[in-house]
Amino acid sequence: MLALALLTLAGPALAADHGEAPNTEEDPSADIADLYAWHSGDTLTAIFTFNALAEPGDDANYDKRVLYALHLDTDGDAVSDHDVLVRFGQAVDASWGVQVEDLPGAEGTVTGAVETELSSGSARVWTGLREDPFFFDREGFLDTLATGSVAFTATDFYAGLNITAVVLELDLTALGSPASVDVWATSGRK
Repeated sequence: MLALALLTLAGPALAADHGEAPNTEEDPSADIADLYAWHSGDTLTAIFTFNALAEPGDDANYDKRVLYALHLDTDGDAVSDHDVLVRFGQAVDASWGVQVEDLPGAEGTVTGAVETELSSGSARVWTGLREDPFFFDREGFLDTLATGSVAFTATDFYAGLNITAVVLELDLTALGSPASVDVWATSGRK
C-alpha cells in the first residue's frame, strides 16, 4: 500500500496531492488526494478524499476492489497502532454502501448507504461527494514560476470541482487517550 498523506495532530499538514503521474491519474478511486485531521476534546475527526477534479454532476467514483486504511500511531514510533479499514460495495439495485471496520468507539463494524450519516457507539461515518475544499492559486503559482517573484491572484483552481470524501469521527478514549496521534491514510487495490 502506498502512503499518500501524513499528518501529526500537533503539527501542520505536510502535503497535498492533486496533480498526478499518468498511471495514478488513471485510477482516481484509489488515489488519495488529501487528508485532514483534527481533534476537539476526546473526538478525532479524520477526512480523506479521492477522485479529485470531478466535475459537478459527475457521479462519485466508488470501487469495491479498493481498500482504504486510516492508520493511527499513538506512541510516536511511526508504526501504526490501530488501522481503520474502509471499503465500498454495490448492491443489486446499483446503490453503493460503505463498510468501516475497527473504528475506535464504534460498536462493531459500521455499514450503511453512502451519502448518509452512520453512527455506532460514539463513532460516526459519512461518505460521498463534496466540493473540493483544497485551495490552489494555479495562476499565481505559474506566474511565480515564470517571473521568479511571488504572485497571488486569489483565484481558486479547484472552485466548483468535486471530490469524494470519507469522514470518520472517533473517540480518542477508545485508544487510551494518547498524548498525540500521528495519522496517515493508504489505499490498496486487489
